Amino acid sequence: MKKLINNMLRAALVVLTLSFASCQEEYEEFGGGSEDQTISADSSTATLIENTSSKDGSYDNIVDGASCFAIQFPYTVNVNGVSLTINSESDLQSVEEIFDELDNDNNLLDIVFPIVITLSDYSEINIDNQNELETLARECIENGDDDDIECIDFVYPITLFTFDVQNQLSGDFQVKNDKDMRRFFADLDDDQLISIQFPITLKKYDGTEIVVETNFELAAALETAKNNCDEDDDDDYNDDDFTEEELKELLLDCPLQVRQVIRNEIDSTEQYIERLLIFHEDGTVTFSTFTAGEIMGAWSTDFTDQGVVLSLNFENFTDFSADWYVYQLEEGVVKLYKDESNKIVLKKQCDINPDEIDREAFLTLLKECEWIIKEVKNQGQEIERLLGYEFQFKTDGVVTLGNGVNTMQGTWEIGLNAQYRLSLIISIDDEPRVSFEWPIKKMLDTRLEFEIEATDHSMKLLRVCEDSIEDNDIPEIRNIVMGGTWNVTLFQEGEVDKTISYAGMDFKFYADHQVEVTIINDTILANGLWRVIRDSDEGLMFYINFDSGNDLLELTEDWKVVSVTTIQIELTMENDDGSSDTLVLEKI
Repeated sequence: MKKLINNMLRAALVVLTLSFASCQEEYEEFGGGSEDQTISADSSTATLIENTSSKDGSYDNIVDGASCFAIQFPYTVNVNGVSLTINSESDLQSVEEIFDELDNDNNLLDIVFPIVITLSDYSEINIDNQNELETLARECIENGDDDDIECIDFVYPITLFTFDVQNQLSGDFQVKNDKDMRRFFADLDDDQLISIQFPITLKKYDGTEIVVETNFELAAALETAKNNCDEDDDDDYNDDDFTEEELKELLLDCPLQVRQVIRNEIDSTEQYIERLLIFHEDGTVTFSTFTAGEIMGAWSTDFTDQGVVLSLNFENFTDFSADWYVYQLEEGVVKLYKDESNKIVLKKQCDINPDEIDREAFLTLLKECEWIIKEVKNQGQEIERLLGYEFQFKTDGVVTLGNGVNTMQGTWEIGLNAQYRLSLIISIDDEPRVSFEWPIKKMLDTRLEFEIEATDHSMKLLRVCEDSIEDNDIPEIRNIVMGGTWNVTLFQEGEVDKTISYAGMDFKFYADHQVEVTIINDTILANGLWRVIRDSDEGLMFYINFDSGNDLLELTEDWKVVSVTTIQIELTMENDDGSSDTLVLEKI
């Protein structure tokens, strides 16, 4: 009698406690012995148990797009033209790897039917075509979500008891896995009573274990764990499991390169490709736009029922400003989405070396004066016809390239190339030989050097402003050169004297940097380009450029000025093999 009273008192206390718990049923009945507590098969506790032991169908969402069922192995799929046999969950990684080969996410996957699917209650259905599969998938909660609880698991075996209508023990069952547990509850009548032999152990998503002693503790543990982790219920393989803290760590670790931008179904990738997002610990983020400098914004993260959210906010910069769901964080790739019409793909870039050249100083220097081409090489081959051509980098992003007579026009900007080197980006349709992203190698007040090491491209520019009063040599030499007609009295290449090739040729130099060569009866033989420039490395230089196929082409060089008088100009040039050439002009 005393034992019965104790049981009744214990039951009353538990019922009183459960009445204050919102996650519990209105009442619980107890029976089956002094240590066993009974619950109804239609109680909220029973529902939590069923959801925890349900078949998780989210791991293959990358194939079937539904978390409420999974396709039984083996089966075959065709992914972007590649046939794959899926024998296990690990094979799904191959599907994602093929998808990730294309940043634009224009992926195609076809399932080879028939297939067999397993529902959350472990029942099986034969599927003969895509329409049947899609019909079942639509019955899942939108976005592939499901009711199963994946953040906590039972540690088996567990012993369960059933009771008859008189609340007398009618059977005991030992369940060894989730399938046994889920089917046990599926076979119960709604009003049937069962109890669990406590204590039982639960394993959380982070590997920690907890021991529960009562139905109340069990329900509380399952309810608490329900939303404690990302349950991978999106259409991706394994959802690349990550926490909010792991996302923050990646964002702060290295700059992120823009690989894809789609807003409202409009692909803006080309506009932003390879631009840079840099996240800072103070909650600010900078976006590199190359021409407009950096745009400052704010960022934050949050964990929601749909996963981790990255919030970006830039004033007057709508393409990136939004609350983005993070649906991939793997191997340095961060994929963001709002819906199928709005996606951004970012790629981690940690190999960016701090650039010693100041961006603003570089920008200012380019726009101050004109820049003369000293040398341009494409794949190691010098483009001599551009020697002495003049760049003008204008404030509106327009660049001109001319020789004093003919002028070409294009665009320019300062930014980072694919290797994140500060670069001069030139685009001139009529002159592809200079239309590249030129990484800056050396910057002096009067000289710029660029080099693309991978393709052996290089360019050297010399700064030329209005004739400076600090350098009287240049205007003096120019006046002497333009003061008459000149003949070649010596042209020697190494040990070979080629002066005879220029006999009878008269050279006239004009103020617009043009040089004209005439022969008998003032017949014009050729026109070319000339300049006198002070090179910070080599001193006074005399540029001659004849873009012609005759002997004058041999005079196309950046000659070093040896001496100048009113009647004679001596020039020399050192060759790569150590020899030197000499050119002497005398006024007639």
